[in-house]
Amino acid sequence: MTGDDGLPLALHLHRIRTTHDALQDRSHWRGSRRTTLDPNRSPGVEGDHYLTNTTPAQRTAVEDIIAQAQEDLVRRALPPLVLATAEMADLVEKYPEHMKWLGLDNDALAQLLSGERDVFTAACGDQLSGLHGPKGKPCPARPWVCLLCPLALFAPRHLPNLLRLRSFFSRQWQQMTTAEFIPLFGPYAHRLDEILTPDRYFSEQALRAAAAEVTDSDIELPLRPEEHTV
Repeated sequence: MTGDDGLPLALHLHRIRTTHDALQDRSHWRGSRRTTLDPNRSPGVEGDHYLTNTTPAQRTAVEDIIAQAQEDLVRRALPPLVLATAEMADLVEKYPEHMKWLGLDNDALAQLLSGERDVFTAACGDQLSGLHGPKGKPCPARPWVCLLCPLALFAPRHLPNLLRLRSFFSRQWQQMTTAEFIPLFGPYAHRLDEILTPDRYFSEQALRAAAAEVTDSDIELPLRPEEHTV
């Protein structure tokens, strides 16, 4: 490379590097979730250069997280286990695969149908299964999480609490933006609407009778202080 005078052009590598650094975009370095990465690189470049050098243990942990997320999506896609009566024969006849998966004996099924295994919105097949918390310890899930749990059985006795939960969702909808509500409560509200659709699982008369017990107040639900509506 030559200059205008025809002589070899002297390159100042330090000046080139300094000029390159000065031209880089730094407007997103502060207040960004990507502050530890260079905003001038694409996510693909960052992943190839900085995120692929993992140990076998790290790769196993990431694969476990992915597997758990996929299992959660599959569980959410399963239809709700709703029983319009409290007869064990109906439960075993209508949901044989579900009963086999739960692995419940006759005594456990009797407890499930009698209310001995009730939580707020449903009857739980096994609170110690560890689906939403440490295995062997009582499930710490919030009341609405049961709506998408494969261990939940919804029976007519749960209708008042299900309607109380619907009222809670309605109050939350009024005080939250759509962008806030949908990720937090959207899937659960959709499942609740599915269960409470008149004459789909429960009769309209049963729904009206249960609605008479609902006062549309946060006091009716087991909420944490930060979950109360204004």
